[in-house]
Order: sequence, then structure tokens, then C-alpha cells
Amino acid sequence: MSEETITVADVSDGVGGESGLSAGTPISLPVVEILTGRGFITGKSGSGKSNTASVVIEKLLENNFPVLIVDSDGEYYGLKEEFEVLHVGADEECDIQVSAEHAGKIASLALEQNVPIILDVSGYLDEEEGSKLIRETARQLFAKEKKLKKPFLMLVEECHEYIPEGAGMDKTGKTLIKIGKRGRKHGLGIVGISQRPADVKKDFITQCDWLCWHRLTWDNDTKVVSRILGSEYGDAVEDLDDGESFLMTDWAESIRRVQFHRKQTFDAGATPGLDDFERPDLKSVSGDLVSELKTITDERERTESELADLRQELDKKKQRITQLERELEEAQDMSEMADTFAQALLQKAEAPYRGGGGRNLAREANGVSGSDDSAPEPQRRDDDPGEEGRLADDQSELYDYERPEATAGDGEDVGVGGGAVATAATNGESAAEVEASDGSSESDANVGASPDRVAAAVPETDGVDISPARSRSGFNEIEDATAFLDGDELRHRKAVVAGFVRAVESLEGVTREMLAAYRRAGRTTPVEAHLSADGSGDRRYAYARNKVLRRAGFVEHRSKGEYEYVLPDLVRRVYGDHTDEQDLVEVVAEIEARAGLNPDLSP
Repeated sequence: MSEETITVADVSDGVGGESGLSAGTPISLPVVEILTGRGFITGKSGSGKSNTASVVIEKLLENNFPVLIVDSDGEYYGLKEEFEVLHVGADEECDIQVSAEHAGKIASLALEQNVPIILDVSGYLDEEEGSKLIRETARQLFAKEKKLKKPFLMLVEECHEYIPEGAGMDKTGKTLIKIGKRGRKHGLGIVGISQRPADVKKDFITQCDWLCWHRLTWDNDTKVVSRILGSEYGDAVEDLDDGESFLMTDWAESIRRVQFHRKQTFDAGATPGLDDFERPDLKSVSGDLVSELKTITDERERTESELADLRQELDKKKQRITQLERELEEAQDMSEMADTFAQALLQKAEAPYRGGGGRNLAREANGVSGSDDSAPEPQRRDDDPGEEGRLADDQSELYDYERPEATAGDGEDVGVGGGAVATAATNGESAAEVEASDGSSESDANVGASPDRVAAAVPETDGVDISPARSRSGFNEIEDATAFLDGDELRHRKAVVAGFVRAVESLEGVTREMLAAYRRAGRTTPVEAHLSADGSGDRRYAYARNKVLRRAGFVEHRSKGEYEYVLPDLVRRVYGDHTDEQDLVEVVAEIEARAGLNPDLSP
């Protein structure tokens, strides 16, 4: 085989080239150098570079030497007019549609079964898909040739797209460069074809064993010719006729001006003219070859179908998991909402001040138990300054209630954990900053005050501590719990009813009866509500209990000294976005009935 040659051109008469050969002298190329070497064919569009590549390929196929053509423009299928060539790619005109998964089989057919192959990447809309097919096929050819060491040629059209000058070379280009540098010793040759030599990596061009320079006119391209061949060739290359070329070969160590022969097969790359276009009959490849590739396609499609089914099943399971998690979360919300709401707003406590588990030592010292229901109502003292000496209603509310002067045992059990002293401590104020309820200055109020006197002056709790304390829900303040109610968690009627009932039932008896009084009256004063709840009507305890209801959002201040029952508004804010007005009315009625706020409807 080393002595075999293929005749592809004749010596051309014209400026350029070495003398010694007359015009018309046939030019032959050694087959082994073509198959295992590195070649470069260039020229502007229409200059004849694709014709030259086709002539070389036709001569190789005539002598049963297989090749693989990377066709970027769909120009080479015309070879099937004369030769049994396997045409693979993405178009329906191909013998079979392939992808990167077929690369191993394509390389095996080409090297082991001597099947000429056109790898047509012109039909891939995704350039990366076509590039991956080229890369994997080239990699498989290189790997197999390391063992086979069989002379084989890979021809790459538009090679500047894969091995560009400068930056931008991807994995495909690096694989082709690897074949150019190391493929020869394994028997794998490569030929690059481009109409812009200035855009092709110069390391590839300068390593080529044979080069064909067709007509070039751009300055950047002619400069490449001048740099590699010499300035006289850089000038002459602009005047070459169609099909003419400066042929430079290492084995002949010469530069010749030649005219390549015309290709014999259908020219699919010719520019369309006005004549009717008629595609010739093309040879079909063996059905066995296609069936081998079809098996891979079927397997891939089956795998893709199975993967699609698995993804669909996985999506369903993920959706089901999400649904179950949501249902679990909602169930937990419904289960804990009432407790969370009650604890966040009305956390139970036994201590007389700021929550905790302490006991009221002042009451125990006087033999009085901590139960509010058994505590006697405070008696008006002769030295009590009366209403005239007290703060106005709105000022009293500002301080939550007025400073108590009761001694241990004569105060009602209220539910806020302290009077002005406790309020000041809770709000970060000093006791001196709070004016005494009888109108005296803080110095007068505190003169001679002993620890026992201060302890006795603090009203006892009614079992509900409203000082700031973190519930297990994570709320720090009443406002935090209210913000929670503004959220979207409370969607279900059953949960809303249960939560509000639990919250109302967490109130101490007198405070709960005050709320019922507000519901009956609609709008009234804390003192009047306290009296309606069988309380003493003492302003200190009335406003202390009223504070619990106000901070819980069950009542709101409307005018001087008057508060309004707003539980329906609170329910609407929590649940109104998820239902209609009629249902809201029914929900409120159910809450009031179950919580005992409406005796006529209580179960």
C-alpha cells in the first residue's frame, strides 16, 4: 500500500509554482501519506476547495480505502451516487438519525468493517449536540486506532469552527488537535478544510504534511499564505482560477501550481442556479449496517422513555410527599393552634408579678388563698381619695390601671401581675416615673414605704400572667401572636373555632364574664363590665382585667372610658379570606356558644 498513489490534479500553467514540470503533467498523491498524515485545504467560497476534498475522497473510495467525513454543510451526500456510503446525522435524508451514543458503533463500522461514513452535523439545531457527536466519534476512532493501527482518514469541513485561532477552543477542538499531533503514529490521519485560514489555529496548519491553497483575497488570509509559502505566493494566490491551487507537500518538498480534476459524483454543494434541480439516485447501504445503529437508537429511546416514566413517577411521589407534609403541617397547626394562641396571648402563671411559679407571700401571710373566686372584694377605705383624686379614664388606661393602695388580703385577684410598680418594671420604667394614683408625687408615694408595704400594694394575679414571656410557639409578645393570626395558616373552620374557644376558656372566670358582658352590651366601660361580671367594680381590677381582653384583641377602645366587643372582627381578620360572610356569622356564633359567651346558645 505504501507505493499506491491516487491521481487528483494536473500541473497548471501560470505564475507561481516551481519549474521543471510542463503544464498538464498528472499529479499523484501517495495514499499512505494522505490516510495517515495531516492535511489542510483552504480557499474562499467558490474557489474549489470542496471539489478538491471530494476528488481526493472519490479516489480513495475507488481503491476501497474507507474515510469518515465530518460534513458541516450537508455537501457530501452526493458521494452516494457512486459509492455505498453510510450517511448519518439528524436529517430525515440521512440513512439513520444518530447522537453521541452511537459514536462507538460508528467508529467500529468505519475501522473494523471498512464502511465509509458521512457524519452530517448540518441538521443539529443544538450546536453542542453536533459538537459532542464529533468529539465522541473522534475519541472512539483514536482509541480504537491505538490497537488496530490501520491507515484511516478523518476529514473535517469548516475546521475553524472547532480549532479556532486564539481563545474559544472547546473539548472537541482539543480532541482534533490531539489527533493532529499524535494520530499519525497510530495510523489515524486528519484533513482540515476552511475558507478562512486566518481563523484556523496556526499550530495545526504548520504541522500539516500537505496543503492546498486555493484562491484567497482577504488581506488577513493572504498574509497567512505569505508567511507560510512566501510573499510571491501571497500575491499570486489572489489570481488563481476555480479549481487551481498551490499544492505544498512534505514528501515532494516542492510547491506546485496545479489544477484539480472535477469530481465525478453529484455536487450537492454547488450554488443553486436557474436550471431544474434533480437529485440523482443514491446508493443505499446494507440494511444490516443500519439495523446495528437502529438497535442503539431503539435502546436509547427505550431508556429515555423509561427515564421519562421514572421522572414522572418521581414527580408524582414528590408531589405526594409535599401534599403529605402540608397535611401534616396543617394537622399540627390545627392541633397546636389553640394552645399556641392561648399561651402566646394569655400565658398562665401563679406568681404575683412577671410570671413564673412563685407564690403570693403577702396573701399567704394573711391566710388568704391564691384563688380569685374565693378572694373578697376590696372595701372602700375612709382615706381613699375617691374618683376625684384618680387619673382620667384615658390616662388610667395608658397606665393599664391606677396605683393600688390595698393592703395584703383586701385586693381582688386580677390577672395582670402588678399595679403601677409592676407596670413600670414590665415596661422598663422606674417606679419613680409613675405618678401615684391619688395624685401625689412619687416622693410622697414612696416615703416610708417598706418592702412589705410594696408587696402588699401589688394586686395579686387572677391566674393569668400577661407579662412578656416566650411561649413554646416562639412568640415574644402579644403583637407576635397577632402577626401569626394575620398569616395564612388558619384556613379551616374547625381549627379557627377550636382556637378561639380555647383562648376564651383560658381566661379567668371574672375576666371571661366581662367579655360576655361586652358581648351583651356591645360597648361599655371596664367598670360597668366588671360589675356585670359580679366583680366589685373597683377601677384597679376592672382596668387590669380589661387590659387582658384588650391585648388579646377581644375588645378595642372606642371613646373616653368605653370599649367595644370586637371578637367578630378578630375572627373575620383570621378567617375572612377563606370563607363568605354567612359562614363568618356562623363561626362567630359557634365560638360564642361553645365558649359560654352567649348563654342562649351554649351547648
